[in-house]
Amino acid sequence: MFDRPEILAKITAQVAAGKAVLAAASSCGLVAKCAALGGADMLVVYSTGLSRLMGLPTSRIGDSNARTLELAAEIRNVVSSVPVIGGVEAWDPLRLDLDDLLDKFWAAGFSGVINYPTISTMGEKWRERRGRVGLGFEREVEMIAAARKKNIFSLAYVASPHDAKAMASAGADCIVPHVGATRGGLVGHEEGQSIEEAIRRINDINDAAQAVRPDVTLLCHGGEIAEPQDTSEVYRSTGCVGFVGASSIERIPIERAVKAAAEEFKAVPLPRERQHSLQNLHRGTNE
Repeated sequence: MFDRPEILAKITAQVAAGKAVLAAASSCGLVAKCAALGGADMLVVYSTGLSRLMGLPTSRIGDSNARTLELAAEIRNVVSSVPVIGGVEAWDPLRLDLDDLLDKFWAAGFSGVINYPTISTMGEKWRERRGRVGLGFEREVEMIAAARKKNIFSLAYVASPHDAKAMASAGADCIVPHVGATRGGLVGHEEGQSIEEAIRRINDINDAAQAVRPDVTLLCHGGEIAEPQDTSEVYRSTGCVGFVGASSIERIPIERAVKAAAEEFKAVPLPRERQHSLQNLHRGTNE
């Protein structure tokens, strides 16, 4: 386990050394192990990651909080060198006691939390409908505020300047502008905003957050920010000092690597004499 001051100190040291912060989504032990070996500063566990590992588009499946809590043991069994952050569905109607829910995440071995799945990206109609019954984005803000009171490290996904102000006021350690579903790969979103539009949105969100708390750490996620070169452009043009990678870490690289390995194995030909012997064997069997 890592406490909040320890995680913040590590992030500060990385940025001071000129190194971007990487929070890597890891929904199975193998991905977690490889991400940590690759230098990830923290691992982020989402229930939706299970859909990616199933070959599906990123989707919320079943009881999100229960699934995320179950994943903690598998991840922490093989990785102990970096903090593991848990995705909390704060608007879960079966877990209205946010203090109790955070205690469960801490007891499971999560050193920090992030508001995911998040209503912030689900559109105004859904947000308004959920908000009317007290289970909207405000619950996510309350969860982050409760984490701060418990001195638990937190990241906050936000999709607008208004959300950024709310999360910065609640005490989020890192504000993460979420600029849409990640493009690319077999089930990614190919159509969307340009990287220039993503950067404009990120700057608007970052400005709003820093107007409340100038010292808040700014990361980035989603949309056209899918490859390392994309993050480089964001770092040059915004105040972001790191990247939260989900599909970019645990889906797209696996798709590429497995497909390439299969193609390489399939491309290896049999010796010519083996081909002839099989042809003769089949000919004799047919006769």
